Amino acid sequence: MAEIKKVAVIGAGVMGAGIAAQAANAGVEVLLFDIVPKGEKKDRSAVAKSAIAKLLKTKPAPLMHKSFAKRITPCNLEDDLELLKGCDWVVEAIIENLDIKRNLYKTVFKHVKRTALVSSNTSTIPLADLTAELTAAQKKKFAITHFFNPPRYMRLLEIVSSDDTDKNLLKTITDFTDVHMGKTNVNAKDTPGFIGNRIGIYWLHAAVVKAIEHGIDVESADAVLGRSFGFPRTGVFGLLDLVGLDLMPHILSSMQGSLKKNDPFNALGDAPEFLSEMIADGYTGRKGKGGFYRLNTEGGKKQKEVLNLETKGYAAAVRPKPACLKMYKKGGLKGLMSHDSLEARYAWDVMSHTLAYAASLVPEIADDIHAVDEAMRLGFNWKYGPFELMDKIGTDWIHDMLVMEGRKVPKLIQHAREQKFYAVKSERMHALNPRGKYDVVKRADGVLLLQDIKRQKRPILSNKSASLWDIGDGVVCLEYHSKMNSLNPLSLSLINKSVDYIEKNKLKGMVFHNEASNFSVGANILMLLVTSKLRLFPLVRWILSHGQNTFNRMKYANFPVVGAPSGMALGGGCETLLHCNALTAHAETYMGLVEAGVGIVPGWGGCKEMLERHSSKKKAMKGPMPAAMESFMAIATAQVGTSAFECQKMEFLRAEDKVIMNKDRLLAEGKARVLAMAEGYEPPVSPVFKLAGESGQVAMQMGVNDFAKKGMATPHDVVIAGELAKVLTGGEKDVLDEVSEQDVLKLERDAIVTLCKTKGTRDRILHMLKKGKPLRN
Repeated sequence: MAEIKKVAVIGAGVMGAGIAAQAANAGVEVLLFDIVPKGEKKDRSAVAKSAIAKLLKTKPAPLMHKSFAKRITPCNLEDDLELLKGCDWVVEAIIENLDIKRNLYKTVFKHVKRTALVSSNTSTIPLADLTAELTAAQKKKFAITHFFNPPRYMRLLEIVSSDDTDKNLLKTITDFTDVHMGKTNVNAKDTPGFIGNRIGIYWLHAAVVKAIEHGIDVESADAVLGRSFGFPRTGVFGLLDLVGLDLMPHILSSMQGSLKKNDPFNALGDAPEFLSEMIADGYTGRKGKGGFYRLNTEGGKKQKEVLNLETKGYAAAVRPKPACLKMYKKGGLKGLMSHDSLEARYAWDVMSHTLAYAASLVPEIADDIHAVDEAMRLGFNWKYGPFELMDKIGTDWIHDMLVMEGRKVPKLIQHAREQKFYAVKSERMHALNPRGKYDVVKRADGVLLLQDIKRQKRPILSNKSASLWDIGDGVVCLEYHSKMNSLNPLSLSLINKSVDYIEKNKLKGMVFHNEASNFSVGANILMLLVTSKLRLFPLVRWILSHGQNTFNRMKYANFPVVGAPSGMALGGGCETLLHCNALTAHAETYMGLVEAGVGIVPGWGGCKEMLERHSSKKKAMKGPMPAAMESFMAIATAQVGTSAFECQKMEFLRAEDKVIMNKDRLLAEGKARVLAMAEGYEPPVSPVFKLAGESGQVAMQMGVNDFAKKGMATPHDVVIAGELAKVLTGGEKDVLDEVSEQDVLKLERDAIVTLCKTKGTRDRILHMLKKGKPLRN
């Protein structure tokens, strides 16, 4: 099968540039095209060049490493069309205007090679309309690939093809978007808005329209239609501000023009008139003066304000706590929506219409409910898709409520009455189909999910903080599952028991992995605060020794341990991974030793691991000081890599560690790495360090003092840095030639005990606990 080695993106706007960036993240050469600015003679590719420059400044960053910008070449649509002949895939991402798109395709198809696919990133225009003027041969090479914004972070890719589309060519593209771009490909039918926008825009529009109908305020609406339902924490109005209010009228107009008049979407009506007035006045959301929320900075103070939907004026935000949210804790979502209150009635009105609408659209927009759920989870950041939500609420209750209100009940909801949309049968997940029968939920080849393992068997070992699972072929998976996956003595206990189990049963190895948003945010520092306040410093030393011994035991076991993280791996979470023998890390892995933020230094081997890595890396500078200084800068400033590629540059990942773009492939890749390492595996040799001594410590201290004089470091930062410098240099008068791993670990323990005796460290720990961040600075 053909490979994708070069991609062209036509349209250097926010979306086009973002797609180009993600293709560059995938490791291929990218050509970014746009028009020639009027009257421009010298720099005819200025538009594309400007877009690439913006990629380097945009936050959150579209590029996983700044150096990846070199993979993108700026081009223009007048001088560079011949370059399309070398491209394997051409993505159109221009304005949502059918005539302009069709004219572009006529030009593009004159230059692309026979084996290239051309696709559109349209969000609303049907494939049949886009291809109406293409030849039969051109239709074979055309599809819709709808990315969601921002393309780096939104995992959904909607694929719309026709019977004309060359299936082998399409598979080449979808394999690339899956494995190399990290996308979950969801096949959508050729209908307006496809899956995500058809349901998601309906949901957002209904939330606004019905808030006005019910007379509910913006903050209360966001409070009830937020975390309880598994929706983004912004709530619906906050989400609209984030997306941009100026986009809504265009999308609504396009959807309403494409859908049948009797479609429930059209029953919601047009966008409220005041929305156009807000947009005209520059209130387009976060990117403008504000939106439904704004930040008032008059008088030098920051005051969050919220729009009154009746008066259209702004007032200070009050963060209401609707009474129905208390019912959620007792009776779940059904309890919330059954409550006798305005907010509960609003929630039911919005959600019952949205969920019923979603149920009525299968199989019109997709063949199965699982595709719909994936689209809403990955495209709109819902924690649960609409059918998963109905299972949580209760399908029988939803059915009966719709009947009671005299509303039409979609056939799928009728089929699901007194059962669920999803069921586990023969240890496999099944989904209800439109005929009322269950089909197996299929996974792509190369995908192994821990959630599926859990449906098939019980854990080998388990406690409240961690579990060990058999994932087959003599490999086990250790999963953290405490709150935010923070580490505590129970976590360490499970690691030790797992090592015992693997050695006793002569298994091949272990993968460290979980499917939470974050691998681990670090140690539970409450235990450190309590022991420090009670001056139980021998217990502090024991906690530190226990962690150090546990991680070292894992590192030097007679079997390989592979970390397969995603999301944040901070503090103790980072130290867990530093002691793994190899990593297969998701591209969106953010590692860092951030202990300085809570007033301590890494105490479970993080300092000695960074020393070892900086000392042994290729092109390492000679002498003890360079490695110590690089480690010092990373730890003292609590540096966090914002992608696995950045982490690799910072030595959190080794050069030979593998970066995995698709999160769903992490566990399978980790398991494969264990099996590859298991044959003839030899544990690593314990390092011996050469430390710089007092002169190195003084040099580091001078640098920190300089920062303090400039107001860039607090007095307690200086204290922390001084203790860190002792760990990394040995703190003795002379250079130390033969320093063992255990010596450095003792230095870590000494430094933390010293810091725990200070009021500054205890205050910092307390401050972080109040913020609800176990170890993130």
